[in-house]
Amino acid sequence: MLRPLVGLLAFACAAGLAIHADAHAFLDHAMPAVGSTIHTPPPQVKVWFTQRIEPAFSAVQVFDAGGKRVDKADARVDLADPTLLVVTLPRLAPGTYRVKWRVLSIDSHATEGDFRFEIAP
Repeated sequence: MLRPLVGLLAFACAAGLAIHADAHAFLDHAMPAVGSTIHTPPPQVKVWFTQRIEPAFSAVQVFDAGGKRVDKADARVDLADPTLLVVTLPRLAPGTYRVKWRVLSIDSHATEGDFRFEIAP
């Protein structure tokens, strides 16, 4: 009698965790890719998330190795794809760059993170 109850409780907990995990917009993929080394400076950084994000409360910034912000401060959520956050870049020199992002998903949960990419000479 106790085993079926324990199994049912375990299933309910797992289902609850799965629902909670879907309640946040997490980084899905990016271009340039996370941790990548590229040979041509990208015109933009594009970051896709696992769910739609709120444009007014979502941001992405790009910094050089010295910590100086180098993007054009025009971050925006793509109108055709509400999971995509884009920021324009000037022509970047070879080096390592850090992308920092903070987004608010449509269900009001905020997430943030960062990643690096490198432009090879």
